[in-house]
Amino acid sequence: MKRPDARLERVLATLAILIIGLISLTNVVVRYITGGSFAFTEEFSVFLLVVLTFAGASVALRGDRHIRIGLLERALPEGAKRVLILVQGLAGVIVLGLITWFGAQMTWQEYQWQSLSPGLGLPQWWYLVWLPVLSGLMLLRQAQVTLDRLRGGLRNDA
Repeated sequence: MKRPDARLERVLATLAILIIGLISLTNVVVRYITGGSFAFTEEFSVFLLVVLTFAGASVALRGDRHIRIGLLERALPEGAKRVLILVQGLAGVIVLGLITWFGAQMTWQEYQWQSLSPGLGLPQWWYLVWLPVLSGLMLLRQAQVTLDRLRGGLRNDA
């Protein structure tokens, strides 16, 4: 059985890097020709870098490509190795759960306060809503990869 892929995150990461490249190139050309630059490029680029980071981390997580030291896993007997994998997975779920929870609270507060972004004056929650959404996706990918590792389906010796 083929395991689920992080296709949505791959698409988001690809779009983010493509848009960053296009607006940066356009900004350089405009700055070269006119001596001025677009005001929105920095704000959008920072936002898109955050999307790219979370989406890319989610793809790496689903593929079991996050860095870890496998020395202890290789040295342990099978039963203890499964306990270690479970502890690693639970730690990841807890951290990502906290990021999702507090990111959602922060987004909701920004929505209620009607805060605007400093550069363009857009609603700040438009940028922040991606934090709990993407960390929630990472939480899902963490659970998937932990279950795969516990079942012995992944043999990535990281």
